[in-house]
Amino acid sequence: MGLVNAKVILRNPTKPELEPVEVDALADSAAVHLCIPPHVQIQLGLEEIDRKEVTLADGSRRVVPYVGPIELRFKNRVGFAGALVMGDQTLLGAIPMEDMDLVINPRTKSLDVNPNSPNFSTTIVK
Repeated sequence: MGLVNAKVILRNPTKPELEPVEVDALADSAAVHLCIPPHVQIQLGLEEIDRKEVTLADGSRRVVPYVGPIELRFKNRVGFAGALVMGDQTLLGAIPMEDMDLVINPRTKSLDVNPNSPNFSTTIVK
């Protein structure tokens, strides 16, 4: 399908005096978490909450900082998540996309709100 990028606004809800940051996020439904590069952590003043061991695509493992909370905004959607600090680009995985009821459109190679619920996000709670 190719790479899907989207402009996402990130904000530290515990420090409202800091400006939000708009990032060009790679949306990847095969990834699980939100990942941010170190410079975004610094811009948002996010403190390390924990450290997590991650397994990379090549099978190698490493320990990375886990920070949060982070407020995410895309179009008319909002969500909150923790983030792994790693890489050089923001990565939007399946958990935050599901939380905000976002879908990847393979035809247009774009991220969008779920067309079945365009006005507000929906979820299943059972």
